[in-house]
Amino acid sequence: MNEEELLKKHGELGSFVVRVQHKQNNSWQGRITWMEKNQTLHFRSAWELLKLIESAVETTKGPEEETEDEPSWFGKEI
Repeated sequence: MNEEELLKKHGELGSFVVRVQHKQNNSWQGRITWMEKNQTLHFRSAWELLKLIESAVETTKGPEEETEDEPSWFGKEI
């Protein structure tokens, strides 16, 4: 699938393009792009990747309190 076809596909709650650039310490590092917001962030582990997706999906449902050490699309950048 080429990049144009990929960018046309969208999920119901959110669409993300994940680019895994490295695998180190048994985890992934790379970039994630939230298509609806046209924002890209770097992640340092699979856990951070999942937390970023979770924080984006939660914003579509309503605000929730985030802890300071969790990655987020809002506030501090990873």
